[in-house]
Amino acid sequence: MDGRVVEGTGARLPVARPSDLVEYAEVPIADGDLVDRAVRNAAEAAATSGWASQPPRERARAMRRWADLIEERGTELGRLEALGSTRPIAQAVSGDVASVAEGIRFFAEWADKLGGDVAATRSDNLGLIVSEPYGVVGAITPWNVPLSMASWKAGPALAAGNAIVLKPSELTPFSTVLLAQLAVKAGIPPGILNVVHGTGSTGEALCRHPGIAKLSFTGSTRTGIAVMKAAAESGLKPVTLELGGKSPQLVFADADLEKAAACIAGSLLANAGQACVAGSRLIVQRAVAEQLATLLQTLLSDIAPGPTWLETTSFSPIISEQQAQSIERIIAASLEQGAACIFGGGRLEGHRGAFYQPTMLMQVNGETAAVRKEVFGPVLTIQSFESEEEGFALADHPEYGLAAGVYTRDLGRALRAMRAIKAGTVWINRYSRTLDFILPTGGFKSSGIGKDLGRQAVEQNLRHKTVLVDFGA
Repeated sequence: MDGRVVEGTGARLPVARPSDLVEYAEVPIADGDLVDRAVRNAAEAAATSGWASQPPRERARAMRRWADLIEERGTELGRLEALGSTRPIAQAVSGDVASVAEGIRFFAEWADKLGGDVAATRSDNLGLIVSEPYGVVGAITPWNVPLSMASWKAGPALAAGNAIVLKPSELTPFSTVLLAQLAVKAGIPPGILNVVHGTGSTGEALCRHPGIAKLSFTGSTRTGIAVMKAAAESGLKPVTLELGGKSPQLVFADADLEKAAACIAGSLLANAGQACVAGSRLIVQRAVAEQLATLLQTLLSDIAPGPTWLETTSFSPIISEQQAQSIERIIAASLEQGAACIFGGGRLEGHRGAFYQPTMLMQVNGETAAVRKEVFGPVLTIQSFESEEEGFALADHPEYGLAAGVYTRDLGRALRAMRAIKAGTVWINRYSRTLDFILPTGGFKSSGIGKDLGRQAVEQNLRHKTVLVDFGA
C-alpha cells in the first residue's frame, strides 16, 4: 500500500508448501478496514500521481522497465513461486517468469493505441467517443499459476491508466508481493498497484467496496457467481470472469495419433491438471480409441514427481490435502456410477505432499461425476464415437465452454468442429497457448464473461464517454 508493506490488525493464516504440506509462513488477513485503506490509497494515487493523465508512452516506458526488472529478478521470482505453489522451479523460471515479462511488455504497447474515435455526425457537429480508465480496478487471482494470473490482471489495467487493488490466493500469496514491489521500483507510482492478502471475506470486501469501479476474477464458477452477485449488489460494477472448464479433446481417426497423444498427455500433466483449460475430456473416434489409449498410458507413465524446488521435478503436487480429497471423492463417485479406471486412480506413494497419479477413466457418460464436474487434477475421461455429428455432440458440455482441442488432418472437418464447439478457445492439432498475447482467452456459458489477454483485455479496462460538440452558426 503506497509502496509500503502495511499490516492490519486481523488474524494471520498459516501457509503450507504443497510439496510437503509443511507450514512455512503466515499471511495476515486483510479485514474490511484494511481493504478500505487499500482502495482509498489506490484512488488517491490515481487522482494525484498523474498515472492516467501523463502521456501514454510514459506509462508504457514504466511498464517496460517493470518487465526488465522481472527478468532481472527472474530466478528469485521463480524460486519464490516454486516454494509456495504447485509450479516446478524449472517451469517457473524459464516459463512463467519469462511469460509474465513478455505479457507486461505486450500490454505496455497498448497504452497509446486505444484513445477513442471520431463518429460520423452531421457537418455542424463533432461526435467523439472518448476512452477513459475506470479509476480503481479490483482483481482476484487463483493459486494455480500465481505470477501469470497477477500479470494478466495488472497488465491491462495499468496500461489503460487505472490503479488496481489485487488479492492473490491465500494459498500462494508471496510472489505477487514481489511483483508489486518491482513495479514501484520500475517507476510505477506508489499506490497504483496494491496487493491485499486474505481469504474469501477479504475478496468479498473488495468486490463490495464502493470505490472499486470494475472487477476481474479468475477462479471457480461457484466463486465467480458470488463475485458477480457482490458486484451487482454494490453499484452494478462491470466484471470480467474467467471460470471453470471441462474442456474436450476431440480426436478423429485420421489424426496424427502420436502428436495428439503428446498434446493430450501434456495438458493432463501440466501442473498436474490444475488448470481451468485442462483438456480433461478425451472424445475419440472408436476406430483408434484403443491405440490412442495405449499411447497415452506410455506417456502418462513418464513423470518425475517431487518437491517443486528441485530442478529434476516436472510433475506437480496437488495444491492441498483438501483438494486431493476432492479429487478422490469425484473418482469414487464415478466408479460407483460404473466408470472403469484403466490407469492410475490413486495417490502417488512416497511423498509428503498430496501427489495424485495421472488417471484415465473409461465407460463414462454425460452423467458421470468426472465428466460433469471440474476435477482440477490429472484425471482424463474417455468417450468414443462413430460419426462426426456424434463427436460434436459429445464435445458439447451442458455447463462449461472454456476451451477445446480438435485433432484431424481434414481441414474442412477442423473448421466444422471449430464452428460446432461452443468454447471461447479452440485449438486445432495442438493444446496450449503460445506467447501470442494478442489472442484473447475467456469462456462461454458458465466458463466466464469477457476476456483476458489480447486487445480485448485492455478495452475491458476502459469505459467510453460520448461527446457531441455543436459548432454550427
